[in-house]
Amino acid sequence: MHTTNMKAWQHEHNFSGDTSSAETRTRRVVVLTGAMMLVEIVAGYFSHSMALLADGWHMGTHLAAFVLAALAYSYGRRHAKDARFTFGTGKVGVLGAFTSAIILSIIALVIAGDSIHRLLVPQAIQFREAIAIAVVGLVVNFVSALMLKDDPHHHHHDHGQDHSHAHGHPHDLNLKAAYAHVMADTFTALGAVVALCAGYFLGWVWLDPAMGLVGTVVILSWAWTLLRDTGSILLDRVPASSDLPVVIREGIENDGDTKISDLHIWQVGVNKFAAIVSVVAHNPKTAEEYRRILKIHEELVHVTVEVNHCESDHAAAA
Repeated sequence: MHTTNMKAWQHEHNFSGDTSSAETRTRRVVVLTGAMMLVEIVAGYFSHSMALLADGWHMGTHLAAFVLAALAYSYGRRHAKDARFTFGTGKVGVLGAFTSAIILSIIALVIAGDSIHRLLVPQAIQFREAIAIAVVGLVVNFVSALMLKDDPHHHHHDHGQDHSHAHGHPHDLNLKAAYAHVMADTFTALGAVVALCAGYFLGWVWLDPAMGLVGTVVILSWAWTLLRDTGSILLDRVPASSDLPVVIREGIENDGDTKISDLHIWQVGVNKFAAIVSVVAHNPKTAEEYRRILKIHEELVHVTVEVNHCESDHAAAA
């Protein structure tokens, strides 16, 4: 039986890229955050500070997000070449971020309930101890944010002279979500410090549970943003910020003859997309020629082209 070497026509499906740096930094922050979370929760419980408890539980939620992110990086790396994942393991981290956002929303509602209870039934707060712990928590959040700052080696770069504009696609959603979560928690920790200081120096005890409610709003806002972004990717929705549908149509249809009859675009990795393009033309090019037109878009890593010959009218007039 005649055999043909198929390697020249086979596609690479590992779209995850090198996530080793992000995975290492995430693991380090897991340890730092876990230790600080326990300190804040215990201190908030014994000092009766709702703001400190809220910040501690908030740290717990992004600790869960960090653990999920680290596991996603590890799982994606180990299964990157597994053929059972049709378009690679790029969505493993997205699924982890989606799950952590759901957990985060539940914790936020619990904090809101406890804060309202403390407003109705005030408790004495040991301000000095709570203030000291809150300040330490604020410092830890700041250090964590520096550790999770975007890697300069993975910044967006231009695609060339003919395609020098960015498409606004997201970077590593795991790392971006973790960084956003740390920043949100930094503001929550700052609010806890302000509330505790106001209670200690001005006697505004009510401000402590009030800041717990403010923290709830911050947490829910972050959770909603993450649910929206990850949900869109998991459902294969083209990001609202992406202009790929427009530029693909412009590139393919600018010959005055070819018309795109069907177009599907979905995200398969960090800033990496796949597309299925069905074209109709009176004098069609080959599928390879159409793919060559789209090669300028580096984020399009897997393109399938279906070519249909229009026998009668001019395709572009359809």
